[in-house]
Amino acid sequence: MPANILLILIDDLGWTDLACYGSAFYDTPNLDRLAGEGLLFTDAYSSCPVCSPTRASIMSGKYPARVGVTQYIPGHTVGRLQDVPYFHALPMSEYSVASALRDAGYQTWHVGKWHLGGAQTTPERHGFDVNVAGLGWGMPQNGYFSPYGMANLPDGEDGEYLTDRLTDEAIRLIEARDRDRPFFLHLAHYAVHIPIQPPPGLVEKYRRRAVDMGLDKQDVIVEGEPFGCQHLRGERVLRRIRQSDAAYAAMVENLDTNVGRVLDCLGEQGLDGDTLVLFTSDNGGLATSNRREGVPTSNAPLAEGKGWMYEGGTRVCQMARLPGVIAPGGVCRVPVTSTDLYPTFLEIAGCPPRPDQHRDGTSLLPLLRGEASLPREAIYWHYPHYANQGGRPAGAVRRGDWKLIEHFEDGRLELFNLRDDESETTNRASDEPGLERELHGLLTSWRREIEALMPKPNPNYRPLPLESGVDPAEV
Repeated sequence: MPANILLILIDDLGWTDLACYGSAFYDTPNLDRLAGEGLLFTDAYSSCPVCSPTRASIMSGKYPARVGVTQYIPGHTVGRLQDVPYFHALPMSEYSVASALRDAGYQTWHVGKWHLGGAQTTPERHGFDVNVAGLGWGMPQNGYFSPYGMANLPDGEDGEYLTDRLTDEAIRLIEARDRDRPFFLHLAHYAVHIPIQPPPGLVEKYRRRAVDMGLDKQDVIVEGEPFGCQHLRGERVLRRIRQSDAAYAAMVENLDTNVGRVLDCLGEQGLDGDTLVLFTSDNGGLATSNRREGVPTSNAPLAEGKGWMYEGGTRVCQMARLPGVIAPGGVCRVPVTSTDLYPTFLEIAGCPPRPDQHRDGTSLLPLLRGEASLPREAIYWHYPHYANQGGRPAGAVRRGDWKLIEHFEDGRLELFNLRDDESETTNRASDEPGLERELHGLLTSWRREIEALMPKPNPNYRPLPLESGVDPAEV
């Protein structure tokens, strides 16, 4: 029988939010164990710095701009540039990875966040036999404690914690499975997205840790430049430069505990050797934002976070385990991205590839088996929107160690060598003009090929004085 597939997709988890990725503040023993038992990717990427587009790319095997879902649903922002229209749902014309696996005989289950459209485009409409808690919400609208108010997740006892409950539901599905058929479980936790509401019992541990590390006496949040989007006009971007938020740390540890519960269930059911476990995130951690949203984590040494085209916005934790295929304790430094999961899962399942569907993905199976490269020239991004976190419309391409970012407001180009400068501190464009032109040519050609929409100037834009943050028309 083909291998079972467990995709654990986390919301807003930063690249350095796990101890195995360098966090000295958060405790993540179960995920550290998973990394040690499998393959840890150092250069894995989400296909967008915000959630819905990345989720669309996982389901479709296509870049978000090709699918037409380029912004979180139903986000709408303007600034110096107008907003770009996009689909507010995963189009029904997409033949999802769940549909492909279901048609190959898999049991297909979705548990958790969907955020790819409402009632007409739910997980059931895209190939999942079971849908628990998947709807159009981008976050728990009633918070992490029951009553949840979700139409497809009955409320638990008052105070029940959502991350615990979704894990309970996933375990029930595994235990009650049809043992004659493989399963595909898409466990998409709402954690660690805002609101930052930790379970009881863990926060004090991290408050004490912050004191012991002297973080309570440091300025860990700094104020930066004004936002570029008009709905946040007059406010300045806040940046967290050190991990020290006790409430967020408690959410991370609880998430880790619940991942451990699912892994333990696989072991108890005798499924460890028959299940590909792939863990990843939909974008980088929330390291910059506004005062209402908050800034609970830091992605340092990576620059910025969710909503930005810099590494902190798109580079994510990713690890995979499949005994007999993946050697334990491995580290892979080859750049990979969200679109690669679709063809990977098909190949693991023994299904023929569907190149007309997963057009932008490359199977990771060679890397999982220990090979050193993939047959791909470059990875691309297109985010033609303003982000609530301060990021502005931009696109990017990474080829080898080099990454080029194009800023759409003014056409400015930045070129970084990520091997020498993973923090993206030094723009090498003036030192490497030929490489800059070559990568920019790749990026513009790719946009034409996928018919990516570009933002146009906003005729109603009125800039604010940068220092005062006061609109002269309002004085």
